[in-house]
Amino acid sequence: MTNTINRAEFRANNLKTTLVLAGIAVVLAALPWVLGHFFESGNSWLRAVDFALLYIMLALGLNIVVGYAGLLDLGYIAFYAVGAYTFALLNSPHLQELIPVWLFRPNFFVMMLIAAFVAGIFGVLLGSPTLKLRGDYLAIVTLGFGEIVRIFMNNMDRPINITNGPQGINHIPAVQIAGFDLGRPIEFFGISFEKIHLYYYLILAMCFFIIFVSKRLQSSRIGRAWVAIREDEIAANAMGIDTRNMKLLAFAMGASFGGISGALFASFQGFVSPESFTLMESIMVLAMVVLGGMGNIPGVILGAVLVSITPEILRDVINPVQMAIAGRKVVDPENLRMLIFGLAMIIVMLVRPAGIWPSKQRRAELKPKTKTISLQEKDSLQDAERNHD
Repeated sequence: MTNTINRAEFRANNLKTTLVLAGIAVVLAALPWVLGHFFESGNSWLRAVDFALLYIMLALGLNIVVGYAGLLDLGYIAFYAVGAYTFALLNSPHLQELIPVWLFRPNFFVMMLIAAFVAGIFGVLLGSPTLKLRGDYLAIVTLGFGEIVRIFMNNMDRPINITNGPQGINHIPAVQIAGFDLGRPIEFFGISFEKIHLYYYLILAMCFFIIFVSKRLQSSRIGRAWVAIREDEIAANAMGIDTRNMKLLAFAMGASFGGISGALFASFQGFVSPESFTLMESIMVLAMVVLGGMGNIPGVILGAVLVSITPEILRDVINPVQMAIAGRKVVDPENLRMLIFGLAMIIVMLVRPAGIWPSKQRRAELKPKTKTISLQEKDSLQDAERNHD
């Protein structure tokens, strides 16, 4: 009887999950047309959504390092830059004469693998000398790494012009898949899909792939090893976990996600420059992970969407509000937008310190369900042992 009830509950949960996922898929598929119908600047909003998807991929990559392994990384945007410049150098005419013919403008999927691999190598290079560092010290080193990469990109235009310095690399071609050039409108079933629509579906597909890999990693043996290192590295080492290799793997996997996102960014923009990879970008990605809920994939996705889309919403709201109240622009919209955004983040972190959508484990640590556990946390160790007995 019990087994029958469990099977019925399992089927009901599966059906519910399937229906929810199907609904989300329908909404996401129709989103470009919905934005175009309800907003005059529908393409501008769709472009903001495209960047939100890229930020989701970045946040999920950083979540591996910060959320799972507990390694504070303030230079994560460097891997985004490595992926973007890898795509730009192998596809733009800037270094066409120096690159072998077989390596120039490779297949899209091969290009994604190359970007992920190169970024992963940089992740290992960052992780190797920082294995014994934690907390503030690791944060300072990773911050320096991120700035070093940006400065290198800014100055590698002499004596040999590799990155074209602060002017950046332009004329980056759009992606071609199965003979279709995503940089030109394509017509399917009588419907014309522009570049921004095509890239939306491409980035969305890659985003789903990254989410799938993250989910599999979370429930795998590797994911559990990362969590063990985050909770207590000494205990994890005593239990036989190779903490050194697991840390390097966390850096490499997180960096590879950033590399893929950077390659898509370069292709979508058609131009890359060092100005796109500042320290502020690293902090924003870290804010997405912390605000949404470290270690929880849905929470990280929510945090990425909120942090990337909210400023754009405020951008369109601030000016009309100022004109309606004062009849003129009193405060610079950019400054006021960031001020409101910063205050909102502070309030959220004060009200929900574990994030908007924390993992069950994190929620249980901060808010125990029973009063006995709360009392034991406040009592001394001896009192807790006596109450337990």
